[in-house]
Amino acid sequence: MHRFTVWAPNANKMSVKIGDAWHPMSGPDEAGWWNASVESAGNNTDYAFMLDDDATPYPDPRGPWQPHGVHGPSRVYDHDAFVWNDNRWQGPPLSGAVIYEMHVGTFTIAGTFEAAIERLNYLFELGITHIELMPVVAFPGKFGWGYDGVALFAVNDLYGGPNGLKRFVDACHSRGLAVLMDVVYNHFGPVGNYTTKFGPYLTHRHNTPWGDAVNFEEAGADEVRRFFCDNALMWMRDYHVDGLRLDAVHEFMDRSAIHFMEQLSAEVEILSSTLERKLVLIAESDLNDPKMVTPREAGGYGMDAQWSDDFHHALFTILNVEVEGKGYYVDFGSFERLAKALTAVFVYDGVYSRYRRHTHGRPVNGLSAHHFIGFIQNHDQVGNRATGDRLEQIVGVARAKVAIGIVLMSPFVPLLFQGEEFAASSPFQYFAEHDEPAMAIAVREGRKREFAAFGWNPDEIPNPDEAETFGRSKLNWDEIHDGKHGEMLEWVRQLIHLRRHTPCLNDGDLNHLKVKFDEDKQWLTMDRGEVRVLCNLGQEAVELDSPHGFSPLLSSRNDIQVVNGKVLLPQDSIVILSAKTA
Repeated sequence: MHRFTVWAPNANKMSVKIGDAWHPMSGPDEAGWWNASVESAGNNTDYAFMLDDDATPYPDPRGPWQPHGVHGPSRVYDHDAFVWNDNRWQGPPLSGAVIYEMHVGTFTIAGTFEAAIERLNYLFELGITHIELMPVVAFPGKFGWGYDGVALFAVNDLYGGPNGLKRFVDACHSRGLAVLMDVVYNHFGPVGNYTTKFGPYLTHRHNTPWGDAVNFEEAGADEVRRFFCDNALMWMRDYHVDGLRLDAVHEFMDRSAIHFMEQLSAEVEILSSTLERKLVLIAESDLNDPKMVTPREAGGYGMDAQWSDDFHHALFTILNVEVEGKGYYVDFGSFERLAKALTAVFVYDGVYSRYRRHTHGRPVNGLSAHHFIGFIQNHDQVGNRATGDRLEQIVGVARAKVAIGIVLMSPFVPLLFQGEEFAASSPFQYFAEHDEPAMAIAVREGRKREFAAFGWNPDEIPNPDEAETFGRSKLNWDEIHDGKHGEMLEWVRQLIHLRRHTPCLNDGDLNHLKVKFDEDKQWLTMDRGEVRVLCNLGQEAVELDSPHGFSPLLSSRNDIQVVNGKVLLPQDSIVILSAKTA
């Protein structure tokens, strides 16, 4: 016997369809829930819901498995049947993390959890502590980034389904790797979303880039919030995931006294105590508001960390002059702004933004840098370029080495995007197969308009719905030890090893970081206790001071010289000095 439940507050009658049989449901209760117990149903039973006189069977909004795709029936799945091997697992702390962002479909040729497991030893030996999975929930089509998911409780069968994800997480934990998962609670994908057939999951009152906003504050919002909180708790409880990254939380339209993120943070804290292991929440936000990562007790939302886009933009614009004055990069492009991003987190912390044409952000005061994730590449910053070209392909190996050196020596929690560590030759392009032709055309044309602000030729933009676009984005593992790829891999390995074994490089106190720069000569230094980082992005060599007793630990080039307390730094180079030997 299996008990089926569904929230459908506006329905007059409901039934659950199993095979050719319709089983009436009782309800709704005061909150709008219907239920039915079916004697013949059990684990692996396929089912769908019928609403009122609509002859169309719809998948369960909370369906745990969609083996027939997002338009087909849901399948009963027993979470307790999986045998875990990670008893008493305690993951590494986020404050000391080195995060690796992974898209399961392109990380390997096979594009499955099982294939990804074969590369976990490589990531562990590299020094990675946390793997962040781009969304793995069910979406329409045979390939996609995952941000158009519609069955939010179901793991995509293309990657291996629910058991595949559990095996992946279990394998990660056996190697000491924590798993973070990207979740999308700000919208549903445009194709295959049937939640609105059941209840007011969306509201017309607020608009987002994807259409109607999620209903966090109007009639029915209690159950909508419950839907997303239950989803978050499921990943951490039933799939043993160690934390979540919440996509674009600035699109949460919620004026409630208790904001959705505050509610979620409180519930995750309770689950963490119950499970006796640390669980984390990471937000993506462009509001530049430290309230995101301020503890709830101090009036914040209680997120553990958030992505630091200002740091990326400030670093990218001094590496790559092609973006100067284009789109949101108009607000960046100087060493002064990079220095501010390093020492104050937000460049726009209550100052006027030319791009936004209004004052933006507020200062970060008294918060550790460990509340902020730093990166020079991620899925957005690579995939949302016209051709998905990577940093090394844009600025060359030498500058890419400097960039990743700054990221890994910065006070922030560093994040690497898959393939970045070996300067992968494969691009990461935007791909999304839609099973509605009109939607595929709309997405294709929309991206062309979007890129116009950056001056890209629309004809250069690959079609997202073509299988070739997806195929081009798969990593080529045969190249990782060849030439510049092997050179970059060894550089990154050394940087991570240094960070992991040097206490001052894990100090999140921004007051302990000292930054100097020269705008004209284009050099920058970072002092982090017993470590000094010197980098030169100018056109000519520069001579910089080496503190007494300091000696080179790592350098991106072999021709860097230290003579009489001076470091002769060639163009496009970085050197790390230390008062101690490695």
